[in-house]
Amino acid sequence: MKQALADALEARGYSTLTAVQEAVSDPDLAGRDLLVSAQTGSGKTVGFGLAIAPGLLGDADRFSQAGAPLALVIAPTRELALQVKRELGWLYAGAGAIVASTVGGMDMRDERRALARGAHIVVATPGRLRDHIMRGSIDLSELRAVVLDEADEMLDLGFREDLEFILDEAPSERQTLLFSATVPPAIARLAQSYQKNAERIATTSGASQHADIDYRAYRVSPRDGENAIINVLRFYEAPNAIVFCNTRAMVNRLTTRLSNRGFSVVALSGELSQNERTHALQAMRDGRARVCVATDVAARGIDLPNLDLVIHAELPSNQETLLHRSGRTGRAGRKGVSAMIVPPAAHKKANRLLGWAKLKADWAPAPSAEAVAAKDEERMLENPDWLVLAEGSDLATVEKITNTFSPEQIAAAYLRLYRERHSAPEELSDIHEPAKPREAIGPSTWFSIEGGHDVGAEPRRLLPMLCKMGNISREDIGAIRVRQKESFVEIRNSSVAGFLKAIGTGMAVEDGAALTQLAAAPNLDKGPRRDGPPNKPPRKPTAAKAETGPHEDRSKSKGTTTPVDWNDAPEPKKKRPKPGQTTNAGKSANPGKTHKRREASGSENGTAEPYKPRNSGAPYQKKTEGKGEARGPKPPKGKASSKKNRARQAAAKQGGTGPAVRKPRHSAGKKSRGNT
Repeated sequence: MKQALADALEARGYSTLTAVQEAVSDPDLAGRDLLVSAQTGSGKTVGFGLAIAPGLLGDADRFSQAGAPLALVIAPTRELALQVKRELGWLYAGAGAIVASTVGGMDMRDERRALARGAHIVVATPGRLRDHIMRGSIDLSELRAVVLDEADEMLDLGFREDLEFILDEAPSERQTLLFSATVPPAIARLAQSYQKNAERIATTSGASQHADIDYRAYRVSPRDGENAIINVLRFYEAPNAIVFCNTRAMVNRLTTRLSNRGFSVVALSGELSQNERTHALQAMRDGRARVCVATDVAARGIDLPNLDLVIHAELPSNQETLLHRSGRTGRAGRKGVSAMIVPPAAHKKANRLLGWAKLKADWAPAPSAEAVAAKDEERMLENPDWLVLAEGSDLATVEKITNTFSPEQIAAAYLRLYRERHSAPEELSDIHEPAKPREAIGPSTWFSIEGGHDVGAEPRRLLPMLCKMGNISREDIGAIRVRQKESFVEIRNSSVAGFLKAIGTGMAVEDGAALTQLAAAPNLDKGPRRDGPPNKPPRKPTAAKAETGPHEDRSKSKGTTTPVDWNDAPEPKKKRPKPGQTTNAGKSANPGKTHKRREASGSENGTAEPYKPRNSGAPYQKKTEGKGEARGPKPPKGKASSKKNRARQAAAKQGGTGPAVRKPRHSAGKKSRGNT
């Protein structure tokens, strides 16, 4: 390791290197292409800074004058790129390195001027870097190393084409490093295409994934999601917390809600400008804000120094996003909490995500208002301010307060001031757990009650009545069976004495119904239906069943058959004739109305004649006569629609010919629609 880098690490308090930093800084791998998978927060930025140092510095300890960039680091988001720039800045400060950045949302003219002045290392986002390459404002001819940080996320965001363009423009003789939390097939194909004999380094293991992060899954009712977020924030009171949402609309809504509740909150989403996003993160680092509400893309790769709590307001779509979200906390040996807000509809999805990520979470209801109040009291009593004695000018004020007010008044005033500085917790609804089967009541005694279905008795009415009159609880009552004339109730033996004492010597319950204690359990075989006859006779076989035939009589007992002779079956039931239909007897079912076809054929006795075509005898021929001739008047049909039609109908009733009929509009030489 170069001495300038070792001094920088020591100044930053690095006593030992992390696993990934140790692996990539191995002298045997100097100049080699690397494919590294390491969990989020394991110090990957410092790791690839150490890995590319031998190729950039060579035998020297300091960089020469800056010109064309020697190293290129590509990150998926603006925040991550600027964070990498800061990390490499202090790491290479002793070596005299100039680190520049080209990210979207910044002034491109300033970036071009910075590149023209020269830089040793350039940190960029894919889209902006491609713009600089196409405009000719960056020279990649001197590149010795290319680093793809969070490569899996860049592919997920659709930067594959940009990455391939950039890697094709870079010199072929270079060191290429791919850093990713996971190595899906797409990353493996990219490494195979643009790396040469790459060394695979994996410092993650499914069993110990995020060992410093405590995963919590909080069950909430469907309407208490936002209230549960408030209670989780209040329960942990983390110096910095981040709340992840899936959409910008949810970010805006939750930011407004938390701000109204007194939280110092900032938003981080793609609709904000780069300047607004930078100020939001700086407010979190300075302590001016404690809660950041963000989307996945906007918060990718950010590193906040005191981020101890991550809340998933909405569950992510896959396990990689879950790991990246949770990896914002528990970094570099610090402990953290990742809390999932899980309504009933998302239980299965939460279990799937945890299973795919090989994580285990503690399931529990969300912190209630009482739990938050108890945690506040615990923090208040553990505050080190109680151990600090008053000094100097404060002594006179303290003495005046103690002489003026009683200890109870002082404590009450302190408690009120403490609570005013914190937002009040929310009351959460009860979570409806799946109903558990009732346990057996053990030894019991049966009672009969006069009246059953005949008087409208039901278990839902008998249960509260018996509990009230017998001074027992529902756990003391076992089975309730209602029959037609009486009802039966099972009561635990240990409660029978108190039950009889409360009922009294009259042994009567509501409406004077008699109550009788039974010596043994009643016969609870299922009786007849409440409204049916007491003993329904068995079904009798019909007369159509004979002693021969292949079919069985289903009314008989199973295993015996009764042959059937279908020739002896009764005649089928006669159907009711429709109006105008002729019956079998030859009479019309509707006198006065005769079927038109029978009337035309001259049939009077109701028997149908064989069907004859209209052109009987002769084959089908095209009709040529009568083309263009006027048709006779049509019989009146319905209400007349014009004065001429009404006149024609009146003339037809009197036997006249009526007014002249209008000729068809077609000419004699053309076919009429009615002629064939």
